Amino acid sequence: MSDQPPRVLNDRYEIHRRLARGGMAQVYLARDRSLDRPVAVKELVPEFAVDPSFVERFRREAQAAAGLSNANIVGVFDWGEQDGTYFIVMEYVDGPSLAQVLRADGPLHPNRAAEIASEVAGGLGFAHSRGVVHRDVKPGNVLLTKSGQAKVTDFGIARALSSADDDLTQAGSVMGTATYFSPEQAQGLSVDPRSDLYSLGVVLYEMVTGRPPFAGDTPLAIAYKHVQDQPPSPSTLMPTLPPGLEAIIMKLLQKKPDDRYASAEDLRMDLGRFLAGEQTIAERDAALAAAALGGAAAMATTMQPATTVGAAVPAAEPEDDQEEEEKKPKTALFIGILVVLLLALGGLLFWFVNSSSGADVAVPSLIGLTRAEAETQLKDADLVPKVTTEPSATIAADLVISQDPGKDVTVKSGSTVKLVVSSGIETVELPDVTGLAQAEAEKQLIAKGLLVKITPQESADIASGTVISQNPAALVPVAVGSVVELFVSKGVGEELVPDVVGQPLAQAQAAIQAAGFRFANPTQAASATVPNGSVISTDPAGGASVAANTLIRIVVSTGPEQVKVPTVVGQNEADATTTIKFVGLSVRVVPQTVPAGDPNAGRVISQDPAGGKMEDKGSAVTITVGVAAAATTTTTSTTVATTTTTP
Repeated sequence: MSDQPPRVLNDRYEIHRRLARGGMAQVYLARDRSLDRPVAVKELVPEFAVDPSFVERFRREAQAAAGLSNANIVGVFDWGEQDGTYFIVMEYVDGPSLAQVLRADGPLHPNRAAEIASEVAGGLGFAHSRGVVHRDVKPGNVLLTKSGQAKVTDFGIARALSSADDDLTQAGSVMGTATYFSPEQAQGLSVDPRSDLYSLGVVLYEMVTGRPPFAGDTPLAIAYKHVQDQPPSPSTLMPTLPPGLEAIIMKLLQKKPDDRYASAEDLRMDLGRFLAGEQTIAERDAALAAAALGGAAAMATTMQPATTVGAAVPAAEPEDDQEEEEKKPKTALFIGILVVLLLALGGLLFWFVNSSSGADVAVPSLIGLTRAEAETQLKDADLVPKVTTEPSATIAADLVISQDPGKDVTVKSGSTVKLVVSSGIETVELPDVTGLAQAEAEKQLIAKGLLVKITPQESADIASGTVISQNPAALVPVAVGSVVELFVSKGVGEELVPDVVGQPLAQAQAAIQAAGFRFANPTQAASATVPNGSVISTDPAGGASVAANTLIRIVVSTGPEQVKVPTVVGQNEADATTTIKFVGLSVRVVPQTVPAGDPNAGRVISQDPAGGKMEDKGSAVTITVGVAAAATTTTTSTTVATTTTTP
């Protein structure tokens, strides 16, 4: 164990260990001393930190990302600079990236892939409604929590990398991401939210097939393919892929943005249709396109033999001329009738696919309008508005934040359009916490989404650790996220116990001794959040006002509790899940198709980690379970050839 004190950014973020390193930044696990919670700190590497224009874009976009509060977006809490280092403080997600999952497990089950894509679309749609385009959607920027929830990350850096002088060959801006470029990105054109949808289509393609649609020796070669080449149908790589999901993927990968989904919300809704077993909009559109092409081909095929037959008729004897002339009008009439029937059949098919009451109406663009303006436009279009409100730190009150369905989506007249309207910055009434113990006061304020700053104040009349006053005063409305300063009593002749939680033991003991206290021999306990050898807690707690020379008891972390992974290969899924959970581990099930009648159907084929390994309590064990393929029925058709002999 090192006695070197941890690095602290802005006197608040205590760096513990590095989690990842990339070409642009390093990510660290840190502790927020103010709120006593783990956070992730992303710190720019020196070559980017010395570029003023990049730093300014980085700061601006970090602030924009900080306003994206959504369950499917990794939260950005803060940004700052210290000693030439620029950093972003983010939500800590204790789970793998989608890229790590795909590398370890290969293709995902179609339903699981659709679930992840739907959650990513939800996060992107929220960002798009706030005017933020990600521009770097890829598996490495999708994190999965222990419960399997998908969260999109790296909004700030992805946006900051885009500027007017970006180039495909610019170092660091393309390598590793050209695989997921949209055609417009590859050509250096301006991008809008539909560019993110193309990139998500590439990610979804990779989730179900195990590889992206395009590969090449250089980023430029890959980018060229995004612009010029058609992707192979994913079902050619994964024959069991459901047609509905394949249609969604191919719609996302259209070269022209106008041919993709109009919004992330439209995509999310179509993925929901797939997961519910309904026909998707993408599947319907593909069927209509195929029918139109099929009708045109059929007419061309029908028309062609008329010319061929006419040209192949040999010269007739004079006495047969009248008979041939009589046949020609009949042939033309037959062709005419056939064309009319084909056109009628095509119209009938179109009506059957789209049949429902009401005329087709294109949903207008409503985002950014006032509630009254949006409702008026919908009523004028014979559509029904359904309005809900939600607070927003970035969208002014009474303006539309999002709409469902999105703009230009075709619906039937009388359909309902859902509107989310901003109620403005969320405020709370500041509770009166004077007279409460410091811990209780902090608990109440944090529960209301407020930050707390403690200022000790010596008092002979008020008990130590009690809130003397607060700023702002009680019962006034304040914005969520505001800082409330609490003046806490410090007894006469007493000292405040230093807050040493998260510090290495030697450093904590030195701080306690320097403050005029004694410390007892530390006790040990397992912790999933505090690193091995660092302090979990003290008694009295940090911030307490006690007499000098008081004995401080320290609890030190031994790291996460370790448990032995049981061996479950060969067990059925239910028994394996029960066995794993019994020892305190979670389970992630990955289905794998096996032939019908295979003894592995319904049983665990493999597991990761292997049985017998020691793992952190609460971590996941991935089990691969056999799923029997659908039995196929083969129909044998016998053709009898009849020979007629003419004497």
